[in-house]
Amino acid sequence: MKTLRILAVDDHEMTMLGYKFILERIVFDDHNIIVDTANTYEGGKQKIEESLHSFKYDIIFLDVQLFPPNEEQPNNGEDLGILARKLVPESKIIFMSSFSDNYRINSILKSVDPDGYMVKTDIDPKSLEQAVKTVTTQPPYYSSKALGAIRKKMSNDITLDENDKKILYHLSIGTKTKDLEKHIELSSSSIENRKRHLKSLFGTEKENDLALILAAKNRGFI
Repeated sequence: MKTLRILAVDDHEMTMLGYKFILERIVFDDHNIIVDTANTYEGGKQKIEESLHSFKYDIIFLDVQLFPPNEEQPNNGEDLGILARKLVPESKIIFMSSFSDNYRINSILKSVDPDGYMVKTDIDPKSLEQAVKTVTTQPPYYSSKALGAIRKKMSNDITLDENDKKILYHLSIGTKTKDLEKHIELSSSSIENRKRHLKSLFGTEKENDLALILAAKNRGFI
């Protein structure tokens, strides 16, 4: 019997143990499934590095946010995914996250090129089993909400660069215009010019930032 080795990294221990319980009970041809776990970026990094000298994980499940939302941490699950792509490119990577917004999902698709993305509200034993079987045979696998966000992005005829997307994203989470310079490497005048251009693109020239955010959300950019 073959052994399918999986690493699951999530900062919520009970959630992670639930994944382990479900995954190790999947009936998959002649495979025996073994799941290792970690609940921090450093813990996941250590497991991946150790696997280089013994066995490489077939699948790595990663949460995006590996710390409480009110805490600032230097690294997250996306960073761990980028590292895993460099160290173990043959391992399949699946993100499992509460983030279902278009910007976050498409950012990860671009930076990591994962083999799957599952929004946590879509996850149940059946979808976990389907994700494992799909990425080991014919990836990628996307849960329904993730696929909806990806399709929404593809249907847009407006082209924005990364700085435009960052402006929209940070405005949508409540960042004030005067504080955008802290997150985007542009001058305040350049940011203001881009905001005016974005409002023109989305047809909200005479309206406030909230109207711009709503228009961008309706088009799937955030």
